[in-house]
Amino acid sequence: MDNRIAVVPGTFDPITNGHVDIIKRAQSIFDHVIVAVATNSSKIPLFNFKERLMITREVINANPCLKNVEVKGVNGLLVDFAKNHGAKVIVRGLRAVSDFEYELQMAFMNRRLNKNVEIMYMMPYIKFSFLSSSIVKEIFYNKGDISQFVPEIVIKHMKDKLKY
Repeated sequence: MDNRIAVVPGTFDPITNGHVDIIKRAQSIFDHVIVAVATNSSKIPLFNFKERLMITREVINANPCLKNVEVKGVNGLLVDFAKNHGAKVIVRGLRAVSDFEYELQMAFMNRRLNKNVEIMYMMPYIKFSFLSSSIVKEIFYNKGDISQFVPEIVIKHMKDKLKY
């Protein structure tokens, strides 16, 4: 049987417990998971690309449940990245109806660009269904407790970045 490789993409600014949940669940289905930290020209990130790569790697490497998971940066087309790394599946989290329209557009475009790469959606557990990096940052900026939403490593980096 071929090695089943999946890509779990995201901006990961920062990586949340919801992201980690999707990565863990993808790992239970695929032999190898590549967490693809992406640039996104439509977002202004808190952490730059190198910082997001570093933090995401730290979170993945610190989690003993995550085996056969690696973190790579991607700044081109996701379907090309998947093809170049032998992945036939892109795994995306789908939290709420509000995500669906954007994800549908991306899936159709990705299918048009490369019909050999499938898009698979995973629904998060209910406790992560409304969790996003943007919400985490907003709570943090306003001095709220984000410990239930992100790994401790992320909190440390956010405090260092914002001098809290």
